[in-house]
Amino acid sequence: MKPNQSKVKPSQSKNLKIKKDDPIFTASNYKWMGIGLVFIFVGLLLMIGGKSKDPNVFLENEIYGFRRITLAPFLIVAGFIIEIYAMLKKQETTKVEN
Repeated sequence: MKPNQSKVKPSQSKNLKIKKDDPIFTASNYKWMGIGLVFIFVGLLLMIGGKSKDPNVFLENEIYGFRRITLAPFLIVAGFIIEIYAMLKKQETTKVEN
């Protein structure tokens, strides 16, 4: 194979085209970005709170509970992973008939 040749057959490369004036992100990308933002927002909401009514009382269960130490950070990291997926997701190519 010559260095300038690609593995895609010429008949295949002619049928699949991405227009240069297409937007970078499609509706599907924005949908996934919205889902990721919801995950991050819910994770942050689960992390807030923990104030005691009496400042002399330390409630360990409220501050170091499952919700704040495990669930909320997991949702935030999952939200960021979804955001990365949404940004890296390729557009669907359209088949062009000659």
